[in-house]
Amino acid sequence: MPNMIVVGAQWGDEGKGKVIDLLASRSDWIVRAQGGNNAGHTILFDSEEYKLHLIPTGILHPHTQCAIAAGVVIDPFVLIQEMKMLEEKGISLSGRLWISPNAHVIMPYHKVIDAMQEKRKANDAIGTTKRGIGPCYADKASRSGVRMSDLLDSVHFHSLLGRMLRIKNEELTRLFETEPLPFDEVLADCRRAAEKLRPFIADINPLLAEASRSEKTILFEGAQGTFLDVTSGTYPYVTSSNTTAAGVCSGAEVGPASIDHILGVMKLYTTRVGNGPFPTEFTSPPGFSLDTAREVGTTTGRDRRIGWFDAVLAKASVRINSFTSLAMTKLDILDDFAEIKICVSYKLKGRILNYPPSEIHLWDRIEPVYETLPGWKTSTENAACYEDLPENARRYLEKIESLCEVPISLISVGPDRKQTITKRSLMPRTAEVS
Repeated sequence: MPNMIVVGAQWGDEGKGKVIDLLASRSDWIVRAQGGNNAGHTILFDSEEYKLHLIPTGILHPHTQCAIAAGVVIDPFVLIQEMKMLEEKGISLSGRLWISPNAHVIMPYHKVIDAMQEKRKANDAIGTTKRGIGPCYADKASRSGVRMSDLLDSVHFHSLLGRMLRIKNEELTRLFETEPLPFDEVLADCRRAAEKLRPFIADINPLLAEASRSEKTILFEGAQGTFLDVTSGTYPYVTSSNTTAAGVCSGAEVGPASIDHILGVMKLYTTRVGNGPFPTEFTSPPGFSLDTAREVGTTTGRDRRIGWFDAVLAKASVRINSFTSLAMTKLDILDDFAEIKICVSYKLKGRILNYPPSEIHLWDRIEPVYETLPGWKTSTENAACYEDLPENARRYLEKIESLCEVPISLISVGPDRKQTITKRSLMPRTAEVS
């Protein structure tokens, strides 16, 4: 398998965790590139469910090396809890998990500020997870952040924390009218975290370079989804990092020429969590259950909003990311539908649009233009190959391929890793042509 990027092609929660877990079984390295513990993957592995937020899901495979790269923002206390959970389940981390010293640290004040900012916005709130992600990335951009390497130097960190808390406590007390954070308590907690994480912090760039020279396979995983990208997404209803394939390269500190395949993960319908525009959103049709469809957020526990497949967004995502192929998930959730709609264009102010408008304030006025396809009204959960799928299911998939102008390589028909159909080989374009 080639070096590959896997990113979400919609608003996140597309089922990347299962796809990455499947590919990790054939990879030597798995690298998490951006985001923080505002993302989550739920994995069914050896009949046991794992919920991971920071550590790459590839850690469940004993042969892999896993890295949390510089583009990730890390809550050290959440990471330590996640490490403890894995170790209690018998997953070995020593010599297998690596953390970039350049990754930024989510400090306690980031979480307080995140919650206070959302509260002050009231009806205009973005719907963040309140985990400090945005304020941490804001400090990174303003060159006033704390990095993992800072935690390791006790004298330096003492001075740095003193400077930062003076500024942040003034913000907390004067702007948000809440209690300041005690220096000694924050310092002691961070020092304890630093000692637990110290054995895992290492410059991952030479390690990845050596892996490439040795022709090892590297899988780069992105968090969230394309339209939560702070540049290309439905701003301001986005996350605070670059969630596209280019963002993965930046966050992992690797050049794009080292990537052979870019895999976009899409649901065969559309979901999003939190506030923001959603042109194809519907109220649940008869027989659609959020629990049965597994549409409750791994990180937030919030019900996801549901809508028909939006080919306008999907085509834009293909252009933004230069996908080599697509992995389509949740086909089984549509098994009981008599009809299935695909949004093929938008109508706005009497005009037909084949691309999403930049003016976010106009999205509430978008009218989706749908094509309706017949459903298949039979289970796909036990399909072992593409030919096993009902004819109408194949037609639906081929319609999406035609609209997106990129081939489908994988199709998920259930939560288990075995419930995955390989439609096309996951090889780079050059290899396929030759």
